[in-house]
Amino acid sequence: MNLYPLKFKPILKERLWGGTKLKDVLNKPIDSDITGESWELSGVQGDISEVSNGDLAGTSLQNLVDDQGKALLGKSVVERFGNDFPILIKFIDAKQDLSIQLHPNDALAKERHNSFGKTEMWYIMDADPGAKLIVGFNKDVEKEEYVKSIEEGTLTDLMNYEEVGEGDTFFINTGKIHAIGAGVLLAEIQQTSDITYRVFDFNRRDKDGNLRELHTCLAVDAIDYEKKDDFKVDYPKQHDKVNGMVDCPYFKTNFLELSKSMKQNLTDRDSFTIYMCVGGSGTINNDWGSAPIKKGETVLVSASSSYVEIDTEGAKLLEVTI
Repeated sequence: MNLYPLKFKPILKERLWGGTKLKDVLNKPIDSDITGESWELSGVQGDISEVSNGDLAGTSLQNLVDDQGKALLGKSVVERFGNDFPILIKFIDAKQDLSIQLHPNDALAKERHNSFGKTEMWYIMDADPGAKLIVGFNKDVEKEEYVKSIEEGTLTDLMNYEEVGEGDTFFINTGKIHAIGAGVLLAEIQQTSDITYRVFDFNRRDKDGNLRELHTCLAVDAIDYEKKDDFKVDYPKQHDKVNGMVDCPYFKTNFLELSKSMKQNLTDRDSFTIYMCVGGSGTINNDWGSAPIKKGETVLVSASSSYVEIDTEGAKLLEVTI
């Protein structure tokens, strides 16, 4: 099969906290004023991505994985994950604060939900002045102190707040309590999992006047209560170079800021490659074809590609592999 660079139809999700930046900034085909997420590349059951370009248009990602596993994903990826696509790629627009939440690790997620855990990374694409994230605690916290703060509604007093701007990058490992703040547009790279423990939602009500479900009991044994300064990613930003960002067991991410074309030999890369465009535009080429890419778009390059060439006069890209 000719596995040319693949684009997928965005899976758009309305959220209580969503806004209009996915439409206004990233040109997503949206009518709603509360769209919070664009799932760009998903193997989550019930939300499987579908190819939007070329001869394979209309083919589901799962069918591609089933039919072309090693050629699409890479031998080592198939050996590790089987026919499960291991990465979920999103753009997120927070008009309001997201709930304060965390994700369980692999062992706990497997035991409780028969799922992977959820390690994730955020790249800030746009932020209103003064916009912040919640990442971790502002001090070491005892479990009993945390439970008391939930009961008394004072959890926000224990949170660590980080003001953010374009290009800031955060690594959110499992167990770390966190929330995306109002005014932030970001790219998210994560394990394929939709398991979230919501612990505080600012007492908001949905359109029907109901409070959203909290997962207080599930969260207690999943939280890392220690204050840690391990979340802000310090990465190089050399132009026309591959700049390493995150290298964890679940994904590897590089930052490319290109002013000219770049070609990479992929013969030793036993993994698919994902490109998320976070600025500018260009064209992604491999052995079988090409696909245009612009800010807010995502392209998947198969593991069987011997090379990838990015033609551009100006683009910022996140490059993701396993």
